[in-house]
Amino acid sequence: MNPLRTLTIALAATLAGACTTLIPDYLRPAAPVPAVFPQAASGSDATGPRADAIAWRDYFADARLRELIDLALVNNRDLRIAALNIERARAQYGIQRADLFPSIAATGGQTAQRLPADLGRDGEATTTRQYSATVGFSAYELDFFGRIRSLNAQALEQYLGTEEARRSAQISLVAEVANAWLRLAADRERMALARNTYDTRQKSYELTRRSVEAGAASALELRQAQTLQETARADAARYSALVAQDQNALALIVGAPVPAGLMPDTLGDSVSSVADLPAGVPSEVLTRRPDILQAERQLRAANANIGAARAAFFPRITLTAAAGTASGSLDGLFGAGSGTWSFIPQISLPIFEAGRLTASLDAAKVQREITVAQYEKAIQGAFREVADALAERATLAEQLDARRKLVEASEGSFRLSDARYKAGVDSYLGLLDAQRALYGAELELIGVRLSDAANRVALYKALGGGWQ
Repeated sequence: MNPLRTLTIALAATLAGACTTLIPDYLRPAAPVPAVFPQAASGSDATGPRADAIAWRDYFADARLRELIDLALVNNRDLRIAALNIERARAQYGIQRADLFPSIAATGGQTAQRLPADLGRDGEATTTRQYSATVGFSAYELDFFGRIRSLNAQALEQYLGTEEARRSAQISLVAEVANAWLRLAADRERMALARNTYDTRQKSYELTRRSVEAGAASALELRQAQTLQETARADAARYSALVAQDQNALALIVGAPVPAGLMPDTLGDSVSSVADLPAGVPSEVLTRRPDILQAERQLRAANANIGAARAAFFPRITLTAAAGTASGSLDGLFGAGSGTWSFIPQISLPIFEAGRLTASLDAAKVQREITVAQYEKAIQGAFREVADALAERATLAEQLDARRKLVEASEGSFRLSDARYKAGVDSYLGLLDAQRALYGAELELIGVRLSDAANRVALYKALGGGWQ
């Protein structure tokens, strides 16, 4: 039988048998969090759609916001970096995986040698030439104990972890765009309220000024009216600056200029209701989040690295083989009888390493324990995010109702104060206090509405939605 064919058959049989690894059995650590989310609605429908099953396109109701998120997913630089990290990890995994197979190369060469007369035959200088052409592989390791397979498994987990990192980055980006858009909407509402209030107070100031000129009002009332007017003017200028800053922040997040048609006017119904987002069981909900899956991939990679460290204690067998032709003349290189082959198996058994291999294994085990702690910390952090969102959610409905009723009461108080002032029953100071109270209540209502919308986004994000 041809020697190269025999070598190939033996190598294939060896590879078929080299399927074992020394990677420890993987066990997912128990989630170090309570079994139930605090403030979770006890009567919520556990069969309802999960947040990670609801695409962001279906969750956000405003078409402008959806288009803006689309724009951000294309242009945001952070998300682009996350995608490029995936490509890099995929290439690195391909490099590591290539070690499972022999690297075959074809070589051709010439060797020329001249010997001086005192070293040559018959006392004459001689020149010899040798031509060769071979195909073979060198230093291919037979992975009997799974060292290369363990490293390959580690690279695979790291690659899959970068994919989860991209999904996590996308969730964060979707939430960040939504929050920036909502914040801009709220500041636009505040700016419009401040400007309307300024216009109203300016008219009131002019009426008071004419009353002072007619002797029907005092200079104190004029100064009080001017105080309210200038306060509203300062607020209008401040909210104008905030709106401009919000627009700049939104453009940075999106990664491109934001078209004017995609800018929000008011808060409105920007996101859908979260009533159909059951909190569920923490251990089930949180382990579906991409950032938690990324932490688990890192844990699996650390576990695989232990297998590689263990395999380093065992012999390493490498093969070098080549087959081809060789001749002293170029025209005889492929002639009959010019065939040549070589087969060099080598075994390396560690005898004395001064504790290097043991220290390497200990380091791999400690790294796994560190990764376990990082995984548990990620679970706890995710649990807190959901718990915080649920805690705020539990009181937002009451806050909104209270703020709306406060605005209604302030409006009623203002109307009564205005009527009593015009009837000469109350002083102008009472009317000014009513104006201040109404303006403050309206601003607080906008703030609570923003908190409500932002909480819906936060809960959707914390429950793992938004990457589809």
